[in-house]
Amino acid sequence: MINALRGMKDTIGEDAEVYSYFIDTCTKIAKNYGFELIETPILEETALFKRSVGESSDIVGKEMYQFIDKGDNDVCLRPEGTAGVVRAFIQQKMDKAGGIRRFFYHGPMFRYERPQKGRLRQFHQFGVETFGESSVKEDATLVLMLKEMFEALGIGSKLQINSLGCPSCMPQYREKLVHFLNTKEGLCEDCQRRKQTNPIRVLDCKNEYCQKLLEDAPLLKDNLCSTCRDDFEELKRILETFGVSYEVTPKLVRGLDYYSKTAFEFVSDEIGAQSAIAGGGRYDRLVEFLDGKPTFGVGFAMGIERLSELVKMPQKSREGFYMGALCEEAMDSISRLVFDRRKSDKTFTIYEPKSLKSHLKNADKLYVKFCVCIGEDELRDGNIWIKNLESKEERLVKIEDFKGV
Repeated sequence: MINALRGMKDTIGEDAEVYSYFIDTCTKIAKNYGFELIETPILEETALFKRSVGESSDIVGKEMYQFIDKGDNDVCLRPEGTAGVVRAFIQQKMDKAGGIRRFFYHGPMFRYERPQKGRLRQFHQFGVETFGESSVKEDATLVLMLKEMFEALGIGSKLQINSLGCPSCMPQYREKLVHFLNTKEGLCEDCQRRKQTNPIRVLDCKNEYCQKLLEDAPLLKDNLCSTCRDDFEELKRILETFGVSYEVTPKLVRGLDYYSKTAFEFVSDEIGAQSAIAGGGRYDRLVEFLDGKPTFGVGFAMGIERLSELVKMPQKSREGFYMGALCEEAMDSISRLVFDRRKSDKTFTIYEPKSLKSHLKNADKLYVKFCVCIGEDELRDGNIWIKNLESKEERLVKIEDFKGV
């Protein structure tokens, strides 16, 4: 027997219901905020992610599904969604058109990491991206939208925020941090590499010994320029105005290299140790890094499998119809009714006559609201037998009147 690859799973049954509900809920909210759907290819040039996500990230360094295709192209399965959306934004010349564009996306991503609960090698994300808006009010809006999504899904969370600075203040901070790191011995191999490529990623290291070494490291929040400091204060003011509690987390740097200014994560302790369940921030230079016209950008993403077990599904209600024939002669009549009813309602049927007891049992399993049957007597009199499985009411209806049911 051939099984699914390690770290990849089928979405079926209750998992599929939760997934569908998750997508439908977040899609509705994103559209209410003025975002439109974008779909990008699962397969992209490897260079896209090396230039955007960054050589210092674990994703590029360790986790990409990368290969040479039959045309000798260096390609990979997308490990995250933002870079592909930015590539599409540039390719469609939206950067040159100007204005503000807002997109949401969802779909599979791929990272070769150790599978564990809530973490798969093929996983799904829902994310949003805004282009062309410089105001920190947009950053706050995305935080509010994500919070609304969590509330709609019944997911409890806590918000952490930080500012990563900008090209005016980040270089000086990097110098301070590298000078500090050079005084420390025993940094892990990853931190030694990050110190050379993107030093602030060292702050994000999960190694306990490294964290002890970093206890007195210089902090981003103490080295912001006046513009970044004012924007960060404005972000906090807006969140407080809307009653959103938050925690300033000075070592929050996000896992990807393209962020600047606002960075935020929502965390939850409902999946074990307090863990990030969604995150995002501002990336004002990413479009430029990928050869587009300089364009402001901000967005977020969340892993659906990681959140699925936290989703509070609404109480399931009976809906739709089950239709069955009690005799062979009634099959044509049932088939026509099924075809017509499917234009307006979810409708199930089977293609052989069964007893009334069998049809009722099937209808109950499918959790439909109405069981509809035709037998010899109904066929002779031009009737349909209907049972409402919620109220248990039974009645006969003329075939010509069935459309009104």
